Amino acid sequence: MAVTERNSRRRILLGESNNALFNLVAINAVIFVILGFTLLVYEVTSPHAVAYGNFQKQVLDYITLPSSFSAWVHKPWTLVTFMFAHVDVWMLISNLLWLGAFGYIFQDLTGNGQIIPIYLYGGMAGGIVFLLACNLIPGMRGASLELLGANAGIMAIAVATTMVAPDYRIFPMLNGGIPLWILTIIFVAVDVAGLGISPFPYHLSHIAGAAVGFLFVKQLRSGHDWGGWMHGFYDWLINLFNPGNGQEKKPFKKELFYKSHGNPPYTKTPLITQQKVDELLDKISQKGYHHLTDEEREILKRASEEDL
Repeated sequence: MAVTERNSRRRILLGESNNALFNLVAINAVIFVILGFTLLVYEVTSPHAVAYGNFQKQVLDYITLPSSFSAWVHKPWTLVTFMFAHVDVWMLISNLLWLGAFGYIFQDLTGNGQIIPIYLYGGMAGGIVFLLACNLIPGMRGASLELLGANAGIMAIAVATTMVAPDYRIFPMLNGGIPLWILTIIFVAVDVAGLGISPFPYHLSHIAGAAVGFLFVKQLRSGHDWGGWMHGFYDWLINLFNPGNGQEKKPFKKELFYKSHGNPPYTKTPLITQQKVDELLDKISQKGYHHLTDEEREILKRASEEDL
């Protein structure tokens, strides 16, 4: 079987443990279920007139981002938790559909190593801009607002995906497919359409998320991986509890049969095995094709020609 065919079959599947997109969707869905069950408990154990108010004060206020700086200083963790909190089922479904659409394409093109950093950076940037807007815009000062939902993080992923492959085609059976940038325009238009029914700081937070997605990919192309420290911290945390997994493999180096000051008359060519090809395909799945070395790309090319 050719490498290109095998590669398409080895894409990260929905339920695989290393599927960052699936984990992101699952976290949002599980937190929604927990919040919904908690609200149900309040409805059962409290009078209906005060049940949601108690739920708001005792639960939601500790995970949603407040509009007041003074309130946020006492709950700084809400700059992260708000982007995983949903209490409206239609908002959750809409966000997860857009997250799945853009996230699947982005993960398919670049591997699963960048989608969570982009989501977190986009969400935090959206939260910061929301705070600034609520406290610096004259008409919004003193407004009692709370930010929750994955909108800013999803906007970051949408813009990043469009930058990586603007001509990526979806629904190829429809006259050759629809370019990805058209889907992005629809997503942005739907968001802008809500300007008349929701306060302006919410939409500013989404714009901030979009800007982060743009800058993230620009920096990645320049060789600066903003998510590198997150990967390092995650690996350190995993190795802390699993010391046996902390052994790093030494990078493969080109070996010569003998030393020479001039051009080497013979270079050792590594044997192409099924295991080696599988390792390279796993690396593409995790980090993306652009992380392969020239030698690894040559191995895949030879394997494809030999129909390994």
